[in-house]
Amino acid sequence: MKIGVISADVAHESRVALTPDAVKKLRKLGFEVIIQSGAGQAAYYSDDSYQAAGASIAASNAEVTADARIVTTVDDLPATIAASLTSGQIVIGMLDPYRNTQLDAYAEQGVTAFAMELLPRTLSRAQNMDVLSSQANLAGYKAVLLAANEFSRPFPMFMTSAGTVKPAKVVILGVGVAGLQAIATAKRLGAVVEASDLRPAAKEQVESLGGKWLDVPMSEDEAQKAKGTGGYAWTPSEQYIKDQAAVVDKALSAADIVITTAQIPGRQAPRLVHQATLAKMKAGAVLIDMAAGTGGNVEGCVANETITTENGVRIVGAANIPSMLAAQSSDFYANNLVHFITTLIASESTPEAVADNDGSGNASPNELTLCLNMEDEIQGALAVTHDGQVRLAQR
Repeated sequence: MKIGVISADVAHESRVALTPDAVKKLRKLGFEVIIQSGAGQAAYYSDDSYQAAGASIAASNAEVTADARIVTTVDDLPATIAASLTSGQIVIGMLDPYRNTQLDAYAEQGVTAFAMELLPRTLSRAQNMDVLSSQANLAGYKAVLLAANEFSRPFPMFMTSAGTVKPAKVVILGVGVAGLQAIATAKRLGAVVEASDLRPAAKEQVESLGGKWLDVPMSEDEAQKAKGTGGYAWTPSEQYIKDQAAVVDKALSAADIVITTAQIPGRQAPRLVHQATLAKMKAGAVLIDMAAGTGGNVEGCVANETITTENGVRIVGAANIPSMLAAQSSDFYANNLVHFITTLIASESTPEAVADNDGSGNASPNELTLCLNMEDEIQGALAVTHDGQVRLAQR
């Protein structure tokens, strides 16, 4: 059974879905791997390195999809490639399912599509498949380096014969995986770091990394709601939102660097920084908007562009930071995919496994057997099309 790797649009994406090391792991499981020539070049993986790992090289993406039962990708497939798929094929990647316009076509073609972003992150067995965490971790690190490159002063405190340099003040808005890594990286560079998040439970994480928590007063009722849901599902009051905005506004007015990380699956990124706050910030301050690809947390942000406001504040629309660390991001992503693909292999001890190597329902005893089980808590969560149906609407 063959797994295919297509080449991404290098103008927007430098990562590759599978690395040579991942190819070796899949070969040990019994898969064959076919990859388009040059697919790993932007991530510094040559065709020779893939061949040495046991992969075969195809001349085009069309050749890959014509020959592979499973097609792996970083982003969704190009429309021309998606249109060439046939019934029984499987697509695995970060498919942006809530904005994906090709799901109906996948379903009509009989394609099973798995969107890796939909992984249930609370499942312990799913942690090694968590593409959002693996990519966000690297993005949080790189965001701080981008800020340091844009900022016209150093991060740490310097004491020299020519004078003393004060440490940079960094504010992180959104303390998920990316935000926590940004805090840790900024602290390592010597900055003073403050952070804010809608989840009060994030306070301990921020302080454990040496950051200062931007505290927002809340009522006992709100505290109980936030605690009971882990902070993810509670709806803050208008007063809390107003108080939080005031605290953030004050912190940003004194900040040198601001990094925003807040994104909501399937929706526009929440607006965290407004023009009124930008107008109060210091000339030379830098904002790295990690949500630029989904509308931006910062008012006036433009994806993949750097804008300077009238008062000298630089807004960097960092839409795809993981692609800037393509070699390591690809390595993490490929490992996530390998772990997920392993769940698709039927065990010999599973009598209900569906023997279906080529889509015909007839499996060779010498080949791997796929078990597509929509009752499985991982497969069922990730599958957005299967058996001629768009499953996303069922969520």
